[in-house]
Amino acid sequence: MAYLRRAVGFLIGAACAAGALAQGYPSKPVHAIISFTPGSSTDIVGRVVMQKVSEYWGQPVVADNRAGAGGSIGTAVVARAAPDGYTLLIDSSAHSVTPSIYATLPYDTLKDFIDVVPFAQQPNVLVVNSASPYKTLMDVVNAAKAKPGALNIGHAGVGSGTHLNTERFIAASGIKVTEVPFKGTPEVITALLSNSVDCYWAPISAALSAIKGGKLRALAVSTSKRNPTLPDVPTTGEAGVKGADSPLWFGLWVAAGTPPEIVHKISADVRKALADPAVKERLQSLGNDVMDMSPEEFARFVREELEGYARVIKAAGIKPQ
Repeated sequence: MAYLRRAVGFLIGAACAAGALAQGYPSKPVHAIISFTPGSSTDIVGRVVMQKVSEYWGQPVVADNRAGAGGSIGTAVVARAAPDGYTLLIDSSAHSVTPSIYATLPYDTLKDFIDVVPFAQQPNVLVVNSASPYKTLMDVVNAAKAKPGALNIGHAGVGSGTHLNTERFIAASGIKVTEVPFKGTPEVITALLSNSVDCYWAPISAALSAIKGGKLRALAVSTSKRNPTLPDVPTTGEAGVKGADSPLWFGLWVAAGTPPEIVHKISADVRKALADPAVKERLQSLGNDVMDMSPEEFARFVREELEGYARVIKAAGIKPQ
C-alpha cells in the first residue's frame, strides 16, 4: 500500500511538473527559422500565423530566414538546435521532398524532428510576364514541344515545392525544358519581370499582387479546383494537362527531444491562431486553405507526403544529387 501511494504521488508530481513546464513556456523570445527567402509563400504564411501566436505568448517570435538548397539549410539549423521549443522550423512541403532529391542531408527528416502542426495549403500558379506571347497553358506546352529545351522555367531551388510542380508538369505534358533554379520565389519573380525566364509555377500568395497588378499573367493553378482569389484562372486539367496537380503546404517543426508538453502547447496555440477570424481571412485572401491537425495527425500526413513525393520523383527519373 505504501508503495502504491508513492507511485501515485510520483505520477501526480510528474503531471504537475509537466503542466508547469507547458504553462511557463515561453518565458523568453522564440526564434522561428524560415527555410525560404523573405517574401516567399513560406515566409508570408509563417509570419501571418506566428504574429498572432506571439500575441498569445506575450513574447516575440523572431523570424530568421535561412534559405537555400530547397529549404534544407534552414532545416539543418533546427536539427542542431536545443530541443527546448525556443527554435522553431517553418517550412513548406519541401520538407517532404528533399529526402528524395538530395543523396545526403545534414539531418534525418524522420528522426531529427517532431511534426508539430500544419498551417495551410495553396496552389501554385503558372505565371508568365504580362508581355509574354503565351496566353494559355497549352501555348507554353506547344512552344516547348516546337523547340525542345528552349523554354526556360524557373523554380525556387532544387527540392522546393515549386521544383516538384515543375517536374510534374514536365512529365504530364511530355515536354523538354531548361530548368533554372533560384534561391527563392522573389528571385524567380524578379527574373520573370526582366524576361530572364519564361515562366514559373509560383506559390499563389507570393505572385498574387503581381498578377492583380497586371505585371504577371496567370495561366493555370496546380490544384483540382479553381482558387477563389483567381476564379477566372483554370486548373491544369481544365487548361489541357492532366496529372500536373501539385498543391503547396506549410507547417511547423521542432527538434527531436522537445518535451511533449511544449509540443502540444505550440500546436494548440497555432491551431487557435489559425481559427482566429482575422488570421483565417488574411490567409484565405492570399489563396490559402487553412489546415487543422494534431501533432499525431500531422506526423502521419508528413510521412504520407514523403512516400508520395518519393514515388513522383522516381517516376520522373530524377536522380538524387
